[in-house]
Amino acid sequence: MYRVLQILTPQEVDESRKIAAATQFIDGRASNPHNIAKQNEQLHDPAAYQQSSDLFRQALLRSPEFREFAFPVALAPPMMTRYKPGMKYGAHADAAFIQLPGATIRSDLSCTIFLNEPDDYEGGELQIRLGDADLTFKLKPGEAIVYPSDSLHQVIPVTKGERLVAITFIQSRIQDPFRRNLLFDLNEVAALEGLKMDHDNFSRLQLVQQNLLRHWSDMP
Repeated sequence: MYRVLQILTPQEVDESRKIAAATQFIDGRASNPHNIAKQNEQLHDPAAYQQSSDLFRQALLRSPEFREFAFPVALAPPMMTRYKPGMKYGAHADAAFIQLPGATIRSDLSCTIFLNEPDDYEGGELQIRLGDADLTFKLKPGEAIVYPSDSLHQVIPVTKGERLVAITFIQSRIQDPFRRNLLFDLNEVAALEGLKMDHDNFSRLQLVQQNLLRHWSDMP
């Protein structure tokens, strides 16, 4: 239901931090003034937003594991957000549809890319409710977690230091999470074991993979 991925190189982490240090952040509720659960800051300068968003987008889309897990067809421009002491993001569900300039995407998956060291701040864990379990994540710089957008989640209050992350939302070609995870598992097994199989059987497995993708995809 979720995946932790290494997305950014150390050089890209450094670049994103430099962008954050040199630009302006504003109250995160500027983009959603009625969201009382949201207490953070978000990148404001358009040029810095475009530069950092392009960096994160390219890093995500070049990752084979991200593409194979998410089956992305559309991606909201990733945005850097910052949490200082006392800031948090209370339990919430992400909007089902994200309005972008000239388009609207469905949020099937959410993604948080961590940008600074876990020891740089206290608190600030991403907590996700999956089933009856509350899972917490505080990842290394450049690591990302991709998880279902329909899950209840929150950012625990930061008590010391500063939490810097980037967030985005993904519309998947496979809307149904059961089918998406099943196809991911099937593709992973094929990648790991396919060359050890009899050629005819491997060809049949590839046919199953492509037919399921063809049948389950709601768009190319």
